[in-house]
Amino acid sequence: MRSITKIGPHTKLCALIGNPIGHSMSPAIHNRAFAELDLDYVYVAFRVEDVAAAIVGMRALENFRGMSVTIPHKVAILDHLDEVEDVDRKIGSLNTVVNEDDRLRGFGTDGPGALKALRDAGIKVAGKRVTILGSGGAARAIAFSIAAKAKPASISLLGVIEPELKSLTRDLVRKTDVKATGAMLDAKSLAAHVGESSVLIHCTPVGMHPDVKNSVVPRNLLHRNLAVMDIVYNPLRTQLLKDAEARGLRTVSGVEMFVNQAVLQFERWTGKAAPREVMRKVVVDHLMGKSKK
Repeated sequence: MRSITKIGPHTKLCALIGNPIGHSMSPAIHNRAFAELDLDYVYVAFRVEDVAAAIVGMRALENFRGMSVTIPHKVAILDHLDEVEDVDRKIGSLNTVVNEDDRLRGFGTDGPGALKALRDAGIKVAGKRVTILGSGGAARAIAFSIAAKAKPASISLLGVIEPELKSLTRDLVRKTDVKATGAMLDAKSLAAHVGESSVLIHCTPVGMHPDVKNSVVPRNLLHRNLAVMDIVYNPLRTQLLKDAEARGLRTVSGVEMFVNQAVLQFERWTGKAAPREVMRKVVVDHLMGKSKK
């Protein structure tokens, strides 16, 4: 992080807004990246309940360059921006704001971050059947990004919150060209859809610390033609990923999506190529309990 004596009237401010924000690794990631490139930026986290007032504040502060947006504001933020990218308007939520020429522009990095993680792992989505477990904000962003940019044969959505699941399925059908279906997540639907899929993306909290021994997917359903991505990044290797690796399947850790989305934010705010490996090390060290105070 920059020395406090180097922070001056030209320092650019970036911030996370949400509630809660106490668990966030974003300040550590971005400040380390700013320091690596010797950029005159700082990143802080604000617990915010009134998103409209936060945006008024961003407009009022000349040096306020960028904003990360987390729950519960990812949907409400859209109504307060000057521009929103088309795909994010269709998704109905976003996680990033950049102040460019006094105009606040919003976009999402979760979906593109997940898609890059899949591509970097050599997992092909085009022409493949994809099953997504979960129907919340992350599942929504990933589903729309895959539908718009990866040309899957189909997307099957399995969720546990029926209105949310129906809404996402309906929006995918209406707003994209992908063949999308939705079903409640249970043993029968899981077996049927996973068995027919080439790519499985897990977007529920199951398996997240401290619930590290659990997995939504029984090991016997993980067939040899399946690639598995888990967006949970704490722990580094979830039970689902351990089970998939034990069966010799290609896997993608949630750390890759998390780092990718932060890299995309950094590059939009600064116009510089992000020090990706430095940012990734911050995350991994933190999760392994090696972060230096």
